[in-house]
Amino acid sequence: MTTPQRNRPFVFNTKEIQNILPHRYPFLLLDRIIHMNLEESEIIGVKNVTVNEPFFQGHFPGIPIMPGVLILEALAQTGGILVHQKGYIKKIAVLLNVTNAKFRKPVQPGDVLHLHAKGLHISATGGKIGAKAMIGDLLAAEAELSFALVDKDQL
Repeated sequence: MTTPQRNRPFVFNTKEIQNILPHRYPFLLLDRIIHMNLEESEIIGVKNVTVNEPFFQGHFPGIPIMPGVLILEALAQTGGILVHQKGYIKKIAVLLNVTNAKFRKPVQPGDVLHLHAKGLHISATGGKIGAKAMIGDLLAAEAELSFALVDKDQL
């Protein structure tokens, strides 16, 4: 488990995130972690959305909107960090189910997504998180994400 340094807020930068998640470009969608409360099973990550994202070339030319499935993936990656920090360090959370997904506001270049995840249930075999993506005070997307925990050496 990674521990925060003294005299700095609890933050994981991109390099620390890469030590936890197996994702890499172009599918590492989490830039940093700015808040974590393990007792409350809460975490907040950040995704800086830039015009240089490869998906904007085709979704949609002239009207760039971040695909909803990638917003859900960014939320799932945030939840994956939470699960890891809850002690499941030799496992990877694999997405099983998405329920109650709603997309409330288009995400466009220049937006900063704050990715909130709350562990609703986490066990040695899997669990569920409640997640929401915010742009400032505006809700961009929300969903419940269920996952299985798989041993890293089984993948």
